[in-house]
Amino acid sequence: MGGVAPAAPPDATRLKQLQAVGVLSGFAAGAWLGAAEAPTKVVTLGLSPVAISLVMVLGVFLARWSLPALLRGTANVGADVRRTPHLVVWALLAGALWAVANTLTIFAIREIGLSIAFPLWNTNSLLGIFWGALLFNELRGAGAARWLGVLGGAGVMFVGAALLALAAPTQAPAGNPLRGVAAALGAGVLWGTMYIPYRKAYLTGMNPLSFVTFFTIGELGMMSGLALAYLDGPAGVMTELARARGVVFWLLLGGFVWVVGDLFQQYAAKYVGIGRGIPLSNTNQLWGLLWGILVFGELAGSGQAVYAQVVGGSIVMALGAGAIAFSTAPAAEHLRWQDAARREAARYGVEPEYVVARLSGHDPGGAQGRTVWDWMIVIGATAVFLGFATLAETPRMAIHYTWAWWLTLAMLGLLGGCGFALWRTTRFG
Repeated sequence: MGGVAPAAPPDATRLKQLQAVGVLSGFAAGAWLGAAEAPTKVVTLGLSPVAISLVMVLGVFLARWSLPALLRGTANVGADVRRTPHLVVWALLAGALWAVANTLTIFAIREIGLSIAFPLWNTNSLLGIFWGALLFNELRGAGAARWLGVLGGAGVMFVGAALLALAAPTQAPAGNPLRGVAAALGAGVLWGTMYIPYRKAYLTGMNPLSFVTFFTIGELGMMSGLALAYLDGPAGVMTELARARGVVFWLLLGGFVWVVGDLFQQYAAKYVGIGRGIPLSNTNQLWGLLWGILVFGELAGSGQAVYAQVVGGSIVMALGAGAIAFSTAPAAEHLRWQDAARREAARYGVEPEYVVARLSGHDPGGAQGRTVWDWMIVIGATAVFLGFATLAETPRMAIHYTWAWWLTLAMLGLLGGCGFALWRTTRFG
């Protein structure tokens, strides 16, 4: 393993830049992660939640390899893995957890609807705060005011989740609200635990674009196993996929959109920590609420009390997430992050200089160019999406397209603004 030029820890100015881009990444993640769940509404057409999740994971797989190949090149991914091979196992584990959690969210949407299920599984931020403080020195040395902001925000989020849970029994589309609430909360537990590998990866120095390429292998492997078991083998899987033929493109697109959001979430976790970055990206609950109510007409005809509970609960949870996210890490806390990074580096034999450079948002090895293989990946993934687009049908469900276009434009604006900020500040480092 070659040497790395020594790098100094980030100074105060650099810390502010990295934290600003981390916060912006969290907001962008919220928009794209919220939109990614919209295609799963096709579960209301009678399709199997497991088949829907499987197709979404296939879209995720295509996106997780094509986007890193386009933005950075697979040679850079290989260089990262040679320096931090232990993180491949953690990435596979995180991907497996994600696949199970994503399947649970689709069951939750079927039972209690998108606008209610979304905030319930976003209680994963509470676990993010806990694991960040326990394992990675987050909030150590932060001071009483920041502790109060984070823990107070967590309490507010719990109140918002409770309001939504109370609304669920009156709004269960399939008549089993308790099962829907259990599925949503179970997804939150799995996603909250999934953030441990995230933080290990970025404290040790792996680039988010490298981490996600192996993450998706765990996703696809676990999801394939779940589908084969739940749908009674290959024949059952093919039968369900044939039934979903007309909406496969929309589900693949949902997986692609989710990956864009998750990449922003990964950068938020890297630069502001999981205790802050995950709650900030959980503003996706408001985007989910907007898609559910404005685009799909959820809660139409409900009484004012239900609207007050759902909208009020979502806003309360978002305010709590904001309080957590904006309790930014001071220099003293960042020093404790560096202690955790040195511990990880020593445990796995990673060069300390490499870890310090990556914590500062720099690429110590220098970026390597894209190869023919990278362009083949991008072209192949694009061809798959275009092929299924020719088979796509308009879902037979009520959709308010004007609102869908406005929400899409807002997402694209955040994509451009945050993408440019990441490139300018870190070159996607």
